[in-house]
Order: sequence, then C-alpha cells, then structure tokens
Amino acid sequence: MSIFDRRESEVRSYSRRWPAVFGRAAGSWLYGVDETPYLDFFAGAGTLNYGHNDPVLKRALISYLEQDGVTHALDMFTAAKANLLETLEEKILAPRGLDYKVVFPGPAGANAVEAALKLARKATGRKWVAYFRNAFHGMTLGALSVNGNPAVRLSAGTSLAHCLELPYEQQLTGTNGFEDMLADSAGGLAGTAAVIVETVQGEGGINVARIPWLRELSAVCRRHGIVLIVDDIQMGCGRVGPFFSFEDAGIEPDIVCLSKSISGYGLPMALTLIRPELDVWKPGEHNGTFRGFSLAFVTGAEALRAYWSDEELVKSTRTKGERVAVGLEQIRASYPETGLTIRGRGLAWGLQTGDGDTADQISAAAFERGLLVETCGRDGEVVKLLPPLSVTGGDIDRALEILDASVKSALAGRT
Repeated sequence: MSIFDRRESEVRSYSRRWPAVFGRAAGSWLYGVDETPYLDFFAGAGTLNYGHNDPVLKRALISYLEQDGVTHALDMFTAAKANLLETLEEKILAPRGLDYKVVFPGPAGANAVEAALKLARKATGRKWVAYFRNAFHGMTLGALSVNGNPAVRLSAGTSLAHCLELPYEQQLTGTNGFEDMLADSAGGLAGTAAVIVETVQGEGGINVARIPWLRELSAVCRRHGIVLIVDDIQMGCGRVGPFFSFEDAGIEPDIVCLSKSISGYGLPMALTLIRPELDVWKPGEHNGTFRGFSLAFVTGAEALRAYWSDEELVKSTRTKGERVAVGLEQIRASYPETGLTIRGRGLAWGLQTGDGDTADQISAAAFERGLLVETCGRDGEVVKLLPPLSVTGGDIDRALEILDASVKSALAGRT
C-alpha cells in the first residue's frame, strides 16, 4: 500500500473507507489481491448497475477490440456511435414517446451537468439557476454552483454566482411556495433559466421526491418558460426501476443528464439529452477530447439491447428493492430507541442514523465483515445501499445480515 501514500494525492476518499487493494471483480463481488471477498453494495457509486464484468457486455467489448474497432474519434461519425444512437432511439426513446437530441459532453457526469447549465442559459438568455438543498451534481465549478451542501460548495475556493437554493420537496405554489421564492430572488422568475433536480437525492441522503411534487415542479417550470433539468446520473439507467427515474411521475424534462451506468460496463461516458428546440449550439461551441470514446458506445448499446428490450429488469429491480426495504425495516425495528429511519426507491436505499460518526462506524464494521456500503447525507449520517441491479436474492440476504450485525456493533460501541 506504500505506493499510494507516496504518490497518490490526499484528495482520495473511498480508499480511506475501504483500505484494501482490489484485484478482480465479478457480478456483485470484489476480491482483494489476497482473494478476500467483498460483497459490493456500492457498485461504483451507481456506475455498475449490471455488475462487475457482465459477461454479455464483456463479449461485445472484446469482439470490438479484436476487430480493430475505432476506439477514439472525438465527434466524428463512427459505426459505434451510430449503433449507440440507433439503439437508444429504438429501445429507450421511441417506446417512451420521448424526442431528445443527444449531446456527447465528455466522459463524466459533471460534464453532462456543465453542458446542461450552459445550454439552458444560452437557449433562454437568462442567468439564474435554481437548485435544491442537499443536491449533488458534480465537483466542477458549474456543478458546484448548484450543489446543496455548504461544505462541498466551499471546495470551489471562489464565489459561485447566479444560483438560488430551494428547499427540497417543499410546496411549489401558493404563499411562500417555489414561485414566490423565485419571484423574490435576485434573478426573479423572468431571470431564471433553469431548475435542476434529482428525483432521488443520492449523495444528499436518499431523499425521495413525491410524484405529485415532481409533476407540480414540471408544471411550474413550463408555466414560466424555465428549463427543467433532471440529473439522472446516479438514479437513471434503471436504478429505481424504470430506465429514467422520472418515468413514474409521467413528466418530460427539457434536459436529462446521464452518466455512470449509461456505458453499462464502468467505462467513462456521459450524455446530455435535450429537447430539439433547445439545440441552439453553434458547431464546436461545447466540446471535449473524450466525447467520442467508442468502447463505451459499444458496451452502452449492448446493455440497452440486453437489458431494455423488455420489462424484466424493471420488475426484478422493484422486487429486489422490496426485499431490501423489508430487511431494512426489520433492522430499524430491532433498535426502536435509536431513531433509525429508512427510505428509498428501487435499489437505492438509505438507513438514516443519528449522526455521521454512527454511520461511519456501521460502514467500517460492514467492511470488516466483507460488505461495502458507503455513507451519504448532509453530515454523512445515512448508510447507503446501491447494489448492482443484477444482485441475487441470496446476496441481498447476506448483505442485510452483515448490515444488521454492523448496526448492532456500532450501536453497542456508542452506549
């Protein structure tokens, strides 16, 4: 481990929580170089919805490489890009009646958010963007400007202008509602370009927006010509059941940000989906060297064909999510005096503890027992479960057993 201390920046984080050197991975499992197994309920922070080294996606990737397929092409036309766009249209957009143009903004989720913010301002001629308390949209400057955690915002090292924080899930209309707050802000309703929202706040603590609230938010934005941006980077690609997390609400955002599991295999890729009328870019006005990473196009298209040609994955995710919910409720009920609460959708769940120290202790105890779970929330007070969507029922039961023992251990140490 000494090479990491000598050469890697102090900015590293997850490796501090899980001080192991991992050598291989398959399905829902990671293995240390010493072959110690770890059940992965972190899944690359939601990047590995189909698990580690999914065999179907691996075969497609290897085949493409063996044929000397183009690996890097900026935004030139390639067979791999055409295949991805055609598959996205056929398997995702057309069946849902959605009409989006696709921006390839770069390799990471923050690139998708930056493109969305930049385009919303350009298309509307307005400056202000509203975001929500506890939101997380990335760590670049634009994304930080719509981050709802004060401690994270401070990492910018400079002022973050023309943005307004709103309470998540608070009333939208009527006295002191969303419209009133925007009208009273420096930008005002007429100066607000966009609202950016997560239907489930992942890093913010697995805060789940109610369907009526999302519908009302969409209606308010339409009423005032405000661009509605849904950040589906962590909760999209089936994480909460449907491919898009907003489908159950029946809304159609103006812009959708995708990354993480959109490549299917953990390869870097991001997409910004935009309504055609918002496509006001001039050629080259938003670009990046790695916006044409064909290997991600190949696995991304194969994932859409393999897992989104029917409703089986949606049904499976919801069934497994119910299994996780029942297990978490049993854990919560075992410690009634502690005030534990649970919340989530699909296969994104959180166990809220009283404070960040307790959540950290639970995560550490779980690691010692062979389970990877991270923490989230404004103060890191929520233990977060994001297993691969391909996780088996047996692995879910095993994870819940470990989590129960870890909660017991952490709470015993607190008393």
